[in-house]
Formats: sequence, structure tokens, C-alpha cells
Amino acid sequence: MKFGVSTWLWTSPFSNETTTLFPKIKALGFTHVEIPIEDPFLIDADLVKSALADNDLIPIACGAFGASRDLTHEDRRVHQVCFDYIQQCFDLCNAWDCTFLAGPMYSAVGKARQLAPEIRRIEWERAVQNLNHVCELAAPRGLAIALEPLNRFESDLVNTCQDVVRLINDINHPAAKILLDSFHMTIEERSLEEAILNAGDKLIHVQVSENYRGAPGSGQTRWGEIKRGLKSIGYDGVISIESFTPDVKELAGAVCIWKPFADSQDEFAKQGIDFLNSLFH
Repeated sequence: MKFGVSTWLWTSPFSNETTTLFPKIKALGFTHVEIPIEDPFLIDADLVKSALADNDLIPIACGAFGASRDLTHEDRRVHQVCFDYIQQCFDLCNAWDCTFLAGPMYSAVGKARQLAPEIRRIEWERAVQNLNHVCELAAPRGLAIALEPLNRFESDLVNTCQDVVRLINDINHPAAKILLDSFHMTIEERSLEEAILNAGDKLIHVQVSENYRGAPGSGQTRWGEIKRGLKSIGYDGVISIESFTPDVKELAGAVCIWKPFADSQDEFAKQGIDFLNSLFH
């Protein structure tokens, strides 16, 4: 099993300067690094590619979908803003030889509302139509999209693996794939193993942290279920640690992290990869 870590564990937003984390990430034992693309204009693709090569790290590109990047918005101009942003992310994916762009790109993160069924149906249909267009943009580039369910406090559209399977079936495009995150799963899934089995061969990326967003192995997550599920479907992708630092106030506020979960973010990463190695190897 291959292991990665998100630079969000240490900082935000990702910029050229964030590549100074790469030697540490490599030294901790990770083979992959998740690069959250919050602002593409902060990123020099060639500079980052060179830094990745220097540290023998393989990138995973993740999108960030706030209120201005909402494919379920009633205003089509907002959709175009999101399409333009996704195209910029695809440019970076191609520059770095990534095979997919990951994230909850079906809607804006933080939309958690009580909606009438007819309004929810309209938003679902917008997501399906717009994501089909995104897949049409991705396919000629040799890319897929990995759609991530979020817990009920962060999304009212796609919360479970069953939801995301329904979404990709409705999108009906071979570029539509799945990302599962253990943090959201521990809130929303009755069985972590069954959720992974439900995703099956559509699962192309896995993110992990504890049920409280801490280092893997330090909380209540049923890791045995995750291991059995991934083994059963023959998963051969990356397992990537994703959490955040309370030192970046804007991002910490968005994900409701008010205190550190380890003595340092470096220690968080070390604890996490040590546990994952012991679990899977």
C-alpha cells in the first residue's frame, strides 16, 4: 500500500513556497503528496514539478470548492467560474502527470440546508449535468475526477458512498470515479467495509484521519473494516492522511478545528504513517 499526506496538515494555501515541505514529507516515509489547489495563480507548475522530482514524490491534485465554485448554484455564471477553475486544475494535473483531480466538486462545501424535495432534485440534476460536462473536459486530457462524499455538516447533497455511487451512475461517464475519506465515513456510514465494497472498482483514492480528525490509529475508527474492504476490492491506489492545522485560522475555522491534535504537525504525520505501515504491511 502506498501512503501520502496532504500539505493542509501544515499550511494553507498551497503555493510555490509550500514545496519546502517536500523534503520533510519524503523523510517521514511518504511516497505521495496531496496538493490542494486553492488558488492556481499561486502555483508555478514547472517549479512544483521540479521540486517533486527532487524529492521523489508523486503528486495527487485536490480541488477546493467554496461558495464561488458551486456547480449546483442557480446562476450559470457561477458554474462557468467553477469550470474555468477546474480547467486550471486539469492543466496542473497534466503538468504533473496526475491521473485524476479529487474533491467534492459537485457543490460548494458548507451548503447544509433543509430543502424542499423539488429544490433538492433540481440541485442534484444540476450537479449531474455539470459534472458530466466536467468529465467531457477531463477525458480528452486522460484524466478522471474522484468525487468525495462529505458529512452532513458540510454538505446536504452527497454524504455517503451510496450517494456518490448514485451520482456517478447518473453522470454516466467513465471519467467519474470515487474518493472516500474515513473521517466523513465514520460519521455517515453504518459499515466502513460495506461502503468500500459498494464503491468497488470506482474507488481511486482514499483519505484517512481519525474520527476526530486526529492521527490515524489514535481514535475510534474501525481500521480493520477499512483494511478488509480495501483488500476485498483489490484497491491498489494511495491512502493519504488529510487533516489540518489550527495555526491557519481561516481553514481551521472552516473545518472547526480549534486545537492541535498532536505535539506538532510533524509528530501527527509520523504517528499516522507509522500506524498505517503497521496496519497494512
